[in-house]
Amino acid sequence: MNAENILKFLKSLARNNNRDWFEKNKDTYIGLKESFEEFVGDVLTEMIAVDASLGGLDPKRLTYRIYRDVRFSKDKTPYKTNMSAAISSGGKTMGVPGYYFQLEPGGKSFVAAGLYMPQPDTLAKVRQEIDYNGERLGKILKDVKFKKFYKGLWDGDALKSVPKGYAKDHPHIGLLKLKSFLVEHPFTDEDVVGKTYKKKLLEAMRAAQPLVEFLKEGLS
Repeated sequence: MNAENILKFLKSLARNNNRDWFEKNKDTYIGLKESFEEFVGDVLTEMIAVDASLGGLDPKRLTYRIYRDVRFSKDKTPYKTNMSAAISSGGKTMGVPGYYFQLEPGGKSFVAAGLYMPQPDTLAKVRQEIDYNGERLGKILKDVKFKKFYKGLWDGDALKSVPKGYAKDHPHIGLLKLKSFLVEHPFTDEDVVGKTYKKKLLEAMRAAQPLVEFLKEGLS
């Protein structure tokens, strides 16, 4: 993957986020997109070794379009300023535990893993799994390999009150209040263009694999 040129292109796109500029530079974008898709394919191959459920996925179907949906947004700029991909047993389907990573200049690149804003029935299943096996999740979150990359589960949309059906003194009430089960690790521009970026990305994804597996088991 030509990460340096991808970041350079995205930086220019951020300054010229209009159709005229993009059309003039579309051939460059297509070449960089193909480079990114090849990288996604390499990452997928490596991850299949630790998660067989990822087998058979098409890397080209795991990347996101650069075109923004501006129908319900005040921001009418037509293009995203990142390249991104999601990998899960359901492809890039929302609602399935998995992995997401994106490249964006200005230190906005990152990798994330877990489950983001699941539907109510899915959320109920995860909470039930935490109720039954919360100690196991706690051990996953305290693992040395996990803590090397992640500070803990994101709690930006957590409930203020106790979820219905659970006692306020439940031993895992903090986890039960969560509405997303997501971890995130940032990468600087220097990380992304460095020779060890893929190695670091894969290490971070593998560190989150036990969390993803816990969530998948809760939904099975």
